[in-house]
Amino acid sequence: MTTLDIARPPVTPAAPLRPDRRWWILAVLGIAQLMVVLDGTVVTIALPHAQASLGFSDGDRQWMVTAYSLAFGSLLLLGGRLADLFGRKRVFLIGVIGFAVASAVGGAAVNFGMLVTARAVQGAFGALLAPAALSLLMTTFTHPKERGKAFGIYGGIAGAGASVGLLLGGVLTEYLSWRWTMYVNVGFAIVAAIGGFVLLAPQAAGIRAQIDKLGTLLACTSMFAIVYGFAHAATKSGSAGWTDGQTIGFLAVGFVLLVTFVVVERRARLPLLPLRVVTDRNRGGAYVAMFLASIGMFGVFLFVTYYLETTLGYSPIKTGLAFLPMTVAVIVVAGVANTVLMQRISPRILIPGGLLVSAIGMALLTGIGLHSSYVSAILPSLMFMAVGLGLVFAPAMSIGTLGVAGSDAGVASATVNVAQQIGGSIGTALLNTIATGAAAAFISAHASAAPTPMLMAEAAVHSYSVAFGICAAVFAGAAVVVAALLRSGVPDLSANEGMEGLAVHA
Repeated sequence: MTTLDIARPPVTPAAPLRPDRRWWILAVLGIAQLMVVLDGTVVTIALPHAQASLGFSDGDRQWMVTAYSLAFGSLLLLGGRLADLFGRKRVFLIGVIGFAVASAVGGAAVNFGMLVTARAVQGAFGALLAPAALSLLMTTFTHPKERGKAFGIYGGIAGAGASVGLLLGGVLTEYLSWRWTMYVNVGFAIVAAIGGFVLLAPQAAGIRAQIDKLGTLLACTSMFAIVYGFAHAATKSGSAGWTDGQTIGFLAVGFVLLVTFVVVERRARLPLLPLRVVTDRNRGGAYVAMFLASIGMFGVFLFVTYYLETTLGYSPIKTGLAFLPMTVAVIVVAGVANTVLMQRISPRILIPGGLLVSAIGMALLTGIGLHSSYVSAILPSLMFMAVGLGLVFAPAMSIGTLGVAGSDAGVASATVNVAQQIGGSIGTALLNTIATGAAAAFISAHASAAPTPMLMAEAAVHSYSVAFGICAAVFAGAAVVVAALLRSGVPDLSANEGMEGLAVHA
């Protein structure tokens, strides 16, 4: 195994922070996390307006999402390891500033190439920022009670960020311009960068940093191929995407490289992803929960948004407001889950329970019609989803980083993000394909001549219902799988005590 050695001077660990300053750090990290998470949806509502402004095709429109996902998903593990090796503060600030610059360039884009390049660069810096922020949270809050509160808030932001993005995207697009869905990141980044510079200190280290070059190459290329394969499948209509040569080729190469990566990491002296991080049953179960929940979660935001806007005729702002109760509820439930429930209930019950509650919420959505009421048909389902996701995301983030060595904090945090990103990519491609096929089958079964607008609308609603049913099945199946993986008993939430002071000033 070849490695690259880079000398670093030893850094003296900082003394523990005063409690009030730790909470200011949480605010800074939460702002940075919100910026990354909402960027997945804040641009979605603006896409038609950006397309009209810059004149790119419907086929190119998909690359606005895909470029970000490819860079973000393929570089996350490397970003996590860089945070471990070169200092979490340094990598965090580079990620925040780079993300802001890329966002400003994207907002000022004069053509499609400039815009899609900016989106890819956003994803690359997001891959530095996201694992660095989560590992900083992990090393800042090590006392069990404080850790529970901090991860509850942070997990709530992760679970609610997508719906916040929809609301913010609607407001910015309707009252300002689509460009402000990019410019808004600059404001978030300025606050996060100043707060990070003032509050965070260099990571303690007294060893020579080493990068596993072969493991890095295999990890990045395998993640790129897998994310691209699923994204490419989503660009085709019906099942054509899954039989397309590019889809099959990229997915096959991606999975072969992923298996090779695991084999190489088992033998590496200083692996990019130490297998001890993922082979622990609780951490492994948490990663699987994040992965499967993310597949189903995209059914909520993707198809509920379609339904509200195209079937019920909601404006972008009204659609965003429709998700607001869910946003608030996710944050509240996530906080309760981590501060109260995790100290009393085994994650083997808590997380699968959240997945089952989410399954109920998705199952309720299968009953929507052309003229369903938001209050009676949509809102109850969203609240079930809020409770379910709140019980899954915050505990899974906490368990997924619990008990790892300080030197593995960044890569463990990156693994949480990888699970969420890959799950989202699969969910988008799979559910789009299923919905498109369901709509086509409905039209074929009911049209004796050219389909009427009414039939097209009915087919769309039918396709959403089918997608919701699949999401419900995914959540239910995930509950069974995750319950089998997680250990019984309340986890030792003090497992990370002693790491405090590695990341912050006194």
